[in-house]
Amino acid sequence: MTIKVNKSGLLTSIQDLGRYGSQKYGVIASGAMDTLSHRIANMLVGNSENEAAIEMTLIGAHFEFQSDSMISVCGGDLSPILNDRPAKMWKPLFVKKGSLLSFGGAKKGCRAYLAVAGGIEVPEVMGSKSTYLRAGIGGYEGRAIENGDILSVGKMSEQSIKLHEALHDSALYSEIEWSASPEFIPFLREDESVRVIKGRQFEDFSEESKSMIFSETFKITPNSDRMGYRMEGPQLTLEDKTEMISEAVSFGTIQVPADGNPIILLADRQTTGGYPKIAQVASVDLPYLAQFKPGEVVRFKEISLEEAQELLIDRERRLQLLKQGMLLKLN
Repeated sequence: MTIKVNKSGLLTSIQDLGRYGSQKYGVIASGAMDTLSHRIANMLVGNSENEAAIEMTLIGAHFEFQSDSMISVCGGDLSPILNDRPAKMWKPLFVKKGSLLSFGGAKKGCRAYLAVAGGIEVPEVMGSKSTYLRAGIGGYEGRAIENGDILSVGKMSEQSIKLHEALHDSALYSEIEWSASPEFIPFLREDESVRVIKGRQFEDFSEESKSMIFSETFKITPNSDRMGYRMEGPQLTLEDKTEMISEAVSFGTIQVPADGNPIILLADRQTTGGYPKIAQVASVDLPYLAQFKPGEVVRFKEISLEEAQELLIDRERRLQLLKQGMLLKLN
């Protein structure tokens, strides 16, 4: 089973949930920016949640399916069109050989994920299929997807085969009657603030800076990528300027360099950092954050560590209910 890339889009790459276990050696984690959408896209086609899928940013790619396939599209709305008609998102779709799936510009959100039953078949590098573009490792030949690439699809799981049988018919494409709940769509929420907890060096900042991080807004600059969002806004300053020993950072760490403009570290972040950390984005809000585009404004809201943990546990509980509900539908 193969998929031909007719048009590659702005930035399209192969990602799983990341390359973990080697950060102590300086190896970047990488992985999907919006892990929630990535996981659900895989679940919908019967893959393991960590299976390699296709991540598209801002402007999507065009694909030609060279075999019958089962797919799902989750994440940002990049205007998916399947065989000249809008493609439904957040549900399994069966597409026949010769079907064309195209994506355009982002209507809502920033990143979309295309999962295929069986996963995208690429070699693992240090335990992961994720692409790390700066080092040229993982994914499809260590690089972004290009026009004319042929992507291989792996062997379907037992659950994928059941879904395939439920969807397969004589139509050019067909869709199942159910879909993932809108509650999982990262950018559909009433409170638009990004929830954070205080960082390790929070108390080292001036009183004005400690107030502004939660009361002012910050704009994502065009000089942002998978490594980090560079922000513009009120300058944040330390009470006393001191040299800091580099220490570990994680997805969502908010560092403040000497110019006072914060940087939010993302999937391709470095393994350690020497800038003071004013805050840490709560894990539950990382998928939401990943759907912000350059030029958009971010407002931070403080929550406690206990609240952040409870929110994440609740989301994981609801994800398990989604998975169990899918299994019940098939059995």
